[in-house]
Amino acid sequence: MGRTKEEAPKAYSLRITEHALQNIDDITGYIAYIRHEPLNAIRVGDEIFKTIDHIEKNPLAFRECKEIPTKNKIYRKAVCLSWLIIYKIKPAEIVILGIIHGHRRPSRIKSLRKAK
Repeated sequence: MGRTKEEAPKAYSLRITEHALQNIDDITGYIAYIRHEPLNAIRVGDEIFKTIDHIEKNPLAFRECKEIPTKNKIYRKAVCLSWLIIYKIKPAEIVILGIIHGHRRPSRIKSLRKAK
């Protein structure tokens, strides 16, 4: 019963697209300069990168992204505070496609499929 041999978890490389990096910059910039909450901007940025680190370690821990349906469920989304981190699982790589606010329209999520 159970496993006879310990299986090593599959190692993935992580790539964050330019679009996703720009999203992080926009989010933290808005919080720091428009809302005048620089310490909160640092906290939000740190939480986003902690969640990305968790995605890299265990990409299947998060739900399938229903807005981008596929047969093999390669598009996933992780919730971090009020934001959704949308990513794609490739055979040897995880690609962070973008970070959007959870209250955005689903069509904004669908547009991330084209992010390179």
